[in-house]
Amino acid sequence: MMPEKIRDITAEEATEKISALSAEIEKHNLLYHGKDAPEISDAAYDALFRELQMLEAEFPELIKEDSPTQKVGALPEASGFSKVKHLAGMLSLSNVFSDEEVTDFLTRVRRFLNLPEGERIAVFAEPKIDGLSCSLLYEDGKLVTAATRGDGETGEDITANVKTLKDIPQALPADAPQKIEIRGEIYMRKDDFLKLNETQAAESGKIFANPRNAAAGSLRQLDVQVTAKRPLKIFTYALGYCSAPIAETQEGIAKKLAAWGFPVTENARLCDGLEDILRYYEETQSQRGEMPYDIDGIVYKVNRLDLQERLGFVSRAPRWATAHKFPAEQAETVLEKISIQVGRTGTLTPVAELTPVNVGGVIVSRATLHNEDEIKRKDVRAGDHVIIQRAGDVIPQIVRADLSKRKKDAQEFIFPATCPECGSPAVRKEGEVARRCTGGLYCPAQAVERLKHFVSKAAFDIDGLGAKIVQEFWEEGFIKTPADIFRLPQREGMDLENRDGWGALSVKNLFAAIEQKRVISLDRFIYALGIRQVGQATAKRLAIAYTSLDHWIEAMEKAQDRGGEDYAALLNIEDIGAAVAEDILAFFADPHQRAILNDLKVELTLQDYVSNADMSSPVAGKTVVFTGKLETMGRNEAKAKAESLGAKVAGSGSAKTDYVICGADAGSKRKKAAELGVTILSEQEWAQLISG
Repeated sequence: MMPEKIRDITAEEATEKISALSAEIEKHNLLYHGKDAPEISDAAYDALFRELQMLEAEFPELIKEDSPTQKVGALPEASGFSKVKHLAGMLSLSNVFSDEEVTDFLTRVRRFLNLPEGERIAVFAEPKIDGLSCSLLYEDGKLVTAATRGDGETGEDITANVKTLKDIPQALPADAPQKIEIRGEIYMRKDDFLKLNETQAAESGKIFANPRNAAAGSLRQLDVQVTAKRPLKIFTYALGYCSAPIAETQEGIAKKLAAWGFPVTENARLCDGLEDILRYYEETQSQRGEMPYDIDGIVYKVNRLDLQERLGFVSRAPRWATAHKFPAEQAETVLEKISIQVGRTGTLTPVAELTPVNVGGVIVSRATLHNEDEIKRKDVRAGDHVIIQRAGDVIPQIVRADLSKRKKDAQEFIFPATCPECGSPAVRKEGEVARRCTGGLYCPAQAVERLKHFVSKAAFDIDGLGAKIVQEFWEEGFIKTPADIFRLPQREGMDLENRDGWGALSVKNLFAAIEQKRVISLDRFIYALGIRQVGQATAKRLAIAYTSLDHWIEAMEKAQDRGGEDYAALLNIEDIGAAVAEDILAFFADPHQRAILNDLKVELTLQDYVSNADMSSPVAGKTVVFTGKLETMGRNEAKAKAESLGAKVAGSGSAKTDYVICGADAGSKRKKAAELGVTILSEQEWAQLISG
C-alpha cells in the first residue's frame, strides 16, 4: 500500500524531490561503486533509493531515463584499472522491505506471466552477502577476466587481484560451456576483518569501517601483493553470459557451481510460495548475528530459468528477482524549526530543520514534511522530540513526535499564506494538497529553479553550469531566461576570467560546453522546458508521438480545441491523462512561455526523435491498443513486446489507431474500434502478425 505521505504529494513536489534524491544517490553511487569509499551505510542508501522508487511509482511520468532507478552503480573512474565490458548486463536488484511488498512482487510475476491466481511460484532464496560484486569470465575452461560491476555494462579489470583468491577455481571441468560468466560476491568474514584492522592499526595503516569496505579496498589495490595478503573470500550465485545451458533452474545453477568447486551459500533454500518465503526470511534474520559474514537481506529469484527469460528486465533490474532487505534503524532528535522552500513551479514545501543525528550511518539534519496537511496529521511542532527513520516509507521521514516531551509553550505551525521569496499570495486550489506561489516568473525562487532544471543532468546537462553558477549568473543579471544561456559567449562585461574560481581555461570550457549543447534531442528539450507534470518519461512519449518540434507545436496549438481530433490524440498517448494534457496545453497558451520557446528555437537545433526499436517489424510505427484479458501473456508483457517491435501502445482507441488486440471479455474498446473501422485482432492473430 502506498503511504499517505506519498499519495498526498503533488507532481511539483515530487519533481523537486526526485531531482534532489537523484543527485544525492548519484553521489553515493560514485563513492560506493567507483571509489569504494561510501559515506553512508547500505541501509541509509537503500532508504534514499527506496524513497525515489516510491515517488517514481506514484508519478511514472517523472521517471528520467538517467534516473538512478534506471541504471546500475557508477562508471568506474580512472584509477589504474582498465575497463571491461560485460558480455551480459550485470544489473542490480529491486528492493522490498515488508511482507506486503513480497506479496506484491509475487503478484506482479504471476500477472506478467498470466499464471492462474492460486498457482504457487517456486522461488530460490539465499542470503544477500554484503560485499563487492564480481564477474568471472571463463573461456575454454580457463579464467581469463574478472571485473567489478561498474555501471552494469562496464566494470574495472581486477583479474590479477582476483586470481589471488584461493576460493576461485582457475579452470573449469570439461563439461563447462566454451564461454561463461560466473557472478559472485567477494567479501571478508567478520573475524578476519577484526584481525585485519588490528594489523592495520599496529602498522599505522588505514582502519576500515566495516567488512564490506575492507573487502572492496583490498580487492581494488594496484599492488596485487597487497590483495594477496588480505583474507578475501567469494560466494557465487548466478550466471551472466553462457554459451550453452548448464541447468534449467536457479537451484540447478547453484548445484552446478558447487560441483565445479565454487563456494555457494550453504543457507540457500528453494521456497514454495509466500508462506515458505516469509518463514525463511524470519529464520535467517534471527540467525543474522551468528553468521560469520555480514548479510543485509534475502534475495528471491524465480527458480525456473524459462520463466526468468520471459519476465526479462525493467530498467536496472530483473523482473524475476528482488532483495528483501532487513529493517534499518530509528533515532530521536529535536525538530528545531519548520522552514518553507519554494520550488520551480511555485510549490511551498515545509522542511523540518533537525538537530543533526546519526541514523543508520548517515547524519540527518533535514526532513521534508511535504505539505500543510502532513504537518497537521502528525502534529509536529518546533521544539518537539521526534523519531526519525531512514528506511521503508518516505526517507528521511519523521515517524512521530514524542508528546510526553513536548514543551507547554510549543506552538502549532501556521502555514504561510504568502510566498516567503516574493510576497505574492500562496494559493491552495480546491482538491489539491499543495499551496503555490502565484508570482510566476516574478518570483525569484521559481525563476532560478526553472533555470537550474533547464541545465540539469537529464535536460541540457551543460558542463560547468551547475546550480550554484546558475544562481550567481541570475543574481548578477547575466541570465534571466533559458535562451540567455546560449548568448553568454557573446555577452560583454562579464569579465569571468577575473572572478574567484575562474580562469581563462574554465571560461573557455564553459563556452565550449554551451556551444556543444546547441544541438539536442527532442525528448530532452521537452523535459528541459519544465512543464508541470512532464517528467522525462512523459517527454519521451511526447517526442515519440510527435517526432519533431514543429509538429509538436502545431499539434498543441490545434489541441487547444478540447473537442478536436488533436486533443483526443494527445489524451490517447500512453500515461497522459486529462490533468497532464491540461498542463501541457496551459504551457502553450501562456504568451510568456511561448516567447521563451520561440527564443530557444532561434538559438538551438532540435533533433527529430528516432526510435531504437526494431523498425523492420510488421508493426513498426503502428498504434495498438490492448483490451480484455490476454491468455498467453500478461498485459505488461504484451505492451513491452509491442514497444520493442516499434509499435506505439495507446490507452484507448481513436480513428488513428491501427490495431485493437482483444482478449477475453473485451468490452467498450472493442465496440468503439468496430465503430471507427479500426482493425480488430484476436490474441492469436496478433501473435501471427508480429512473428511474421
